[in-house]
Amino acid sequence: MELRHLRHFVALAEERSFTRAAARELIVQSGLSSSVRALEKEVGALLFVRGTRPVRLTTEGEALLPAARRTLDAADGALQAVRDVHGGLTGRLRIGAYQASRHLVPLASWLSGFVRSHPGLDIEVRQHPAVEMIRMVADGELDCALAAAPDPARTAERLDLLPVASEPYVLACALDHPLAARDDVPLPLLDGERFVETHSLWTGRMLSDALFAEAGMVRRIVCEVSEWAMVSDLVAAGLGVAFVPESLARDLLPLPDLPLRLLPITGNTTSVRLERRVDLLLPKGQGLNTATRRFAEHVQAEVRAARP
Repeated sequence: MELRHLRHFVALAEERSFTRAAARELIVQSGLSSSVRALEKEVGALLFVRGTRPVRLTTEGEALLPAARRTLDAADGALQAVRDVHGGLTGRLRIGAYQASRHLVPLASWLSGFVRSHPGLDIEVRQHPAVEMIRMVADGELDCALAAAPDPARTAERLDLLPVASEPYVLACALDHPLAARDDVPLPLLDGERFVETHSLWTGRMLSDALFAEAGMVRRIVCEVSEWAMVSDLVAAGLGVAFVPESLARDLLPLPDLPLRLLPITGNTTSVRLERRVDLLLPKGQGLNTATRRFAEHVQAEVRAARP
């Protein structure tokens, strides 16, 4: 069984398109098709359902995919081990990153220092919701990810988590909102409030849903959006209130054209901690490839250096 056939199989399974998979592997589509057919002949089974768009795996293909990823990772690890002895770190590091965490985690600065130390390494950063990145790291589609897992304890059953940073959420409201006159907001006062929320896959939204459910409270979600800037604009316009990460709130305060009041939340007696915790997510119970291990060590060093 040739490694290139496995690589082409994995690329097609992940991209779900012959065009994208061929471009990713830098070959023509006919070459990709021939490679997949050769692998199917060798294993004695069809790996993809013919005639479907997007491309879909058969039951046999689904069974092969995790084993193929492990085989390729092992081969890459063996090659990297030799390269580490012979020269500098090379290859590709696939990192997942949650865009909204940039106010809390200086990923660009960390990557800059890491790449300077390992100039032969290619970095690929993908941005997805946290729940999707958890799955991608577990399935081997990402080497690691910086994400705010909605349920860290449950995530730790699938992945190893290295704590990076945490912060509370605060309440954002318009200056003319009745709550704006307060110094803080007891949670029970939010029962029945109108809220501007992020989409259901966002960690903050999951925390809000769990918080209100456990507290036996209700809120009216008047608008759902997919970026924090729009949340703050809608809150400032008076559509509703919102839970906003504290670091993002600090960035919003200096803006003179954004009439917002930002208030700490008190009186939360539920088990739901209204905070954003960012972890470095790593494959659980597996030997990390050299690039991932070095990046994890780099992140830990940066976190220690930033502590007061």
